[in-house]
Amino acid sequence: MKKRVELSAEQRESLKKKVSSGKGPARELVHAHILLKVDVSTAPRLTDEAAARETGVSARTVERVRRRFCEGGLGAALSRRPQPARPDKRKLTDEVEARLVALACSAPPEGRARWSLHLLAERSVGLVEGGLSHESVRQALKKTS
Repeated sequence: MKKRVELSAEQRESLKKKVSSGKGPARELVHAHILLKVDVSTAPRLTDEAAARETGVSARTVERVRRRFCEGGLGAALSRRPQPARPDKRKLTDEVEARLVALACSAPPEGRARWSLHLLAERSVGLVEGGLSHESVRQALKKTS
């Protein structure tokens, strides 16, 4: 079942003002246009498909904005959806980097003239869970050179 967008007079006026000024993030302006087009209290209320054509977005976007308005109000419909917290992807902490540099400055393994990036990456398995790629080793050493 489609959610009905019923804007109050104040909400309608604030959206019209936002759209007519043209100032603000593009996403907010498009969402404001969508809400004005699908509002049930306006005379030429449009279907999702017609509103999508007029605003240049997909019908799914119109449906999403309509749902967010009904569930969270005007602010939720206009603003970006909050993103979930992302885990820290950085494996190479300052401590690990220092140990890697110390390893690179040490004597190379027997039978080798110098440390290669691949050798350093293989030895980093003990430093970082899962080890490091040779590219991560290269970037870390490039910063310290």
